[in-house]
Amino acid sequence: MRMNNFSKKIRPFVELEFGFAKEARCEGDFAGEFSYLENAHVLGQESTVLHVKAHWMMLCWGFRNSKPMEVFGQIIRLAGAATKTALGLIPVGNTGGSNVSPFKAMPLKPEHADIIESVKNKA
Repeated sequence: MRMNNFSKKIRPFVELEFGFAKEARCEGDFAGEFSYLENAHVLGQESTVLHVKAHWMMLCWGFRNSKPMEVFGQIIRLAGAATKTALGLIPVGNTGGSNVSPFKAMPLKPEHADIIESVKNKA
């Protein structure tokens, strides 16, 4: 799948969050791991590839941590991310976990808003 310009430019920021999530997991900080996955989701949710990857990693987190509601929620969200992202049907700022409605827009953290704005201005 070919990535658009926004996807290419936001990818390093999203991958950084995925890296932080992996470090947190290795340190046994499973809540911290999920927080980084949420950050990756917020940053990458306008890219189908990165949006799906964030939900996939959240799904894996749910399995590893025996969280059946998270697993179920992520299966639903994976389908939505794969089919709705390219159409622009995403709730901006949504953190992606099953603890929030998949339709609820949420305020962006200032640091996320700055990154997204910067990337879009360069895209």
